[in-house]
Amino acid sequence: MGYFQVDEVWTFNYCKKRNVTPEIAKKHPDAGDVWLWCAIDADSKFVASWRVGQRDLGTAYDFMHDLADRLKNRVQLTSDGFRVYLEAVESAFNMDIDYAMLQKIYGADQNPEKRYSPAKILSSTTEVIQGNPDPKHISTSYVERLNWSLRTSNRRYTRLSNGFSRKLRNHEAAVALNYFAYNFVRIHRTLRVTPAMAAGVTDRLWDVSDIVAVLEAAEKGDQQAA
Repeated sequence: MGYFQVDEVWTFNYCKKRNVTPEIAKKHPDAGDVWLWCAIDADSKFVASWRVGQRDLGTAYDFMHDLADRLKNRVQLTSDGFRVYLEAVESAFNMDIDYAMLQKIYGADQNPEKRYSPAKILSSTTEVIQGNPDPKHISTSYVERLNWSLRTSNRRYTRLSNGFSRKLRNHEAAVALNYFAYNFVRIHRTLRVTPAMAAGVTDRLWDVSDIVAVLEAAEKGDQQAA
């Protein structure tokens, strides 16, 4: 059985939501806050699915259905307490999943505008939503660690920098390349192989030339379809 963890991480495209003026919105309709949803297998550390969008039910549906389509067997899933997961998971998996929520209670921040690290965790509670999840594997630690790695390896998620995207399409491409390299090219320090090898998706170590070959094949396919 796979033990999957899901989470959402924030950044922005062109400018932060609070800075979007009517003029900016007209010229750059995708400007504002952007959320990245991702799912990681706790055992292999393989990122099986991700979705760039808003932090809403529609994106949750797309994300969960994409994850469900990529899995062959029943899995255990843990999310945070974001309630849109309830409908999205039920829609995507029906009854064929062991699902629990992990709700963390954070302390109040006296100056949230200047905080760039998580607030102190006061307590946490677990809630079994469906099936029979193993309590030992009700956790979001690995996906939270994945988000930390994202912020250090992808400039578009580095805080207090000018590396943010100006176009949503470019942002989505950067995310895809980052996770491609994470899954297939970078050797995981603990596993000693790539996450894709640990998950049985591939039997060899990929390199940058493989990424280029995949991109060229996709571009050729798009040209033929056009």
